Amino acid sequence: MLATAALALLPLVQGAAAPRTPASGNEIIAELPRQVDGLRTLRAAVAAAPRDPAPAVALAQRYVALGRGSADPRYYGQAQAVLAPWWGRPDAPNEVRLLRATLLQNGHHFTEAQAELRRIVASEPRAVQAWLTLATVQAVQGDSAGAVASCARLSSLTGQLETFACLAVAGANTGRMRGAERLLALGLEREGDAAPDTRTWALTMLAEFAARRGDVPLAQQRFAAALRAAPTDSYLLGAYADFLLDRGRAADVPALLRDHHRNDALLLRHALALRALGRQEALAPVRAELQARFDAAALRGDAVHLREQARFTLHVLGDARAALALAQRNWQVQKELADTRLLLEAGLAARDRTALQPVLRWIREQGLQDVVVARLAETAS
Repeated sequence: MLATAALALLPLVQGAAAPRTPASGNEIIAELPRQVDGLRTLRAAVAAAPRDPAPAVALAQRYVALGRGSADPRYYGQAQAVLAPWWGRPDAPNEVRLLRATLLQNGHHFTEAQAELRRIVASEPRAVQAWLTLATVQAVQGDSAGAVASCARLSSLTGQLETFACLAVAGANTGRMRGAERLLALGLEREGDAAPDTRTWALTMLAEFAARRGDVPLAQQRFAAALRAAPTDSYLLGAYADFLLDRGRAADVPALLRDHHRNDALLLRHALALRALGRQEALAPVRAELQARFDAAALRGDAVHLREQARFTLHVLGDARAALALAQRNWQVQKELADTRLLLEAGLAARDRTALQPVLRWIREQGLQDVVVARLAETAS
């Protein structure tokens, strides 16, 4: 894992995958993340007390927050590097273990993340963030019952909004989605002074719920409110771009994502918009850029972006068979709505209904609710 952390500190490949010698010493190869307020002080605290985990945890938490906000994986590598002295120690404090679980989750090492989180809650049953993270990992893997059980531990430990948010995550891909949406809306209404990031997350999820039910005006209203609060949030931008693409509003996507092409997932949405608009000349360099990034990820053994690669292969390259294989690999690891929809799309495009039987059975068992998935599933049945 430490080798992986070291690799994550390297600049992302931004051009062709093949090695290239710069034309001069003045050529810019890649732009490193800008200095962020507060990092210098946190780094100085770590350097002053290298054996004390507390300043290392504070710095690692800051890096994780930056990684989430920018979707730049190098921040996660920096967080892991900071925690290196305690990374594999059995006596590491729970604060370190929680960050380790978060980083494992980010790398889609969900089994290892769950094991770490279970060790935390076994020794500290009132660890709110550990229960929240455990519920999230369980939901991503399709274990809604386990996620609900983890959320139930929060009712006496934290505020109502956090508990309702946890239950919304747990019920998102089940027949309880509508009830989860009502609970989350109620929690947000009651807690008017919620932290900005919590409010943005809740509004984004509520917007997605509305879109899944086919309530386009309400979804648009909720997305707009979230964007006013957090116009650069990478997850929100991706969710809203998908909403626009689904509604035939591809023309609105390039402007929305203009300043966010460093993020692979958002650059992919940009490419999908260009393709929908028939802008082949503009699409060609973006397609080459994305291919180079996915090739570089494959060389690193990085499977984090399998969903994006499968979507790129299906909708940009038009290779349904290859996309289906990628979507199947991805769905074995995570079973969120986007993963399920993508597998259905790839299977239908490849005319392989046999490959779709496991996901169709899972949709029925879960009671998953989404107007697009319902149409795809009906076609595939």
